[in-house]
Amino acid sequence: MDIIFILKAIVIAIVEGITEFIPVSSTGHMILIGWAIHFQGEFARMFEVVIQLGAIMAVVVLYFKKIKDSIIEFFKFIFTKGREGKTGFRFGINVIVSSIPMGIAGVLFYSKIKSKFIPEAVIVGFIVGGILLLVIENRFRNKKHKIENIDKITYVQAFTVGLFQLLSMWPGMSRSASTIMGGWIAGLTTSIAAEFSFFMAIPAMIGATGKDLFEFNYAIMTPTLWVSLVIGFIVAFIVALVVMKKFVDYLKKKPMKVFAVYRIAAGVLLGVLVLTKVIVLTV
Repeated sequence: MDIIFILKAIVIAIVEGITEFIPVSSTGHMILIGWAIHFQGEFARMFEVVIQLGAIMAVVVLYFKKIKDSIIEFFKFIFTKGREGKTGFRFGINVIVSSIPMGIAGVLFYSKIKSKFIPEAVIVGFIVGGILLLVIENRFRNKKHKIENIDKITYVQAFTVGLFQLLSMWPGMSRSASTIMGGWIAGLTTSIAAEFSFFMAIPAMIGATGKDLFEFNYAIMTPTLWVSLVIGFIVAFIVALVVMKKFVDYLKKKPMKVFAVYRIAAGVLLGVLVLTKVIVLTV
């Protein structure tokens, strides 16, 4: 059993749990940290997707009642021919509608885009995503008449957020940042946009994880890799559970400028270090 490798996996899982729901790009950070600690290769790529699912499971736990009630109401609406369960049905359709753009793009382009998950692409994503956060928040965050109830989101608004989720396919852009920006433009408050992005993440990550697990070469698995996978999943889940609630509380009081500045600063610093060959990034 390679204890050092398992510890590296735990580090990546902690990074995932912290960054999955804040707008700084969990994938980008895992790529960069993985490069720094030499946690790379076929298993590492599959591991990163699986622990993202672990983080998403934190959504299921934290919002279990909302998810359970919505599922019950969704089918109640169908079986009663619309007489009952309208709220849950509308919420369910919104999640489905918002997932359509990513679902189509995932089927068509996921494998090609994933092959471009390299540190240099992350640097670009950090900077561009940070600039977009600053510009869009400044323009739309304080717009009047925003939706302050997740059950009041319209189908058009849900689809708009779904379109912006496509930006997250570029490593370093951040799914959280992309969907929150889409939410601002669509007319949602920051906290509602963030919470809706949590629910959108469930089908997106289940789909991505299922695809990766189906295509993965299990012949390379060893006891160390299996242990790393299980522990990583659990660690990402626990850390994400703590971070997610604190993040929503933060968004109710403060702007996201700090995250944008961090992204731009980190991207510029890394870019300078790469251009000056102080560090040499490799896949």
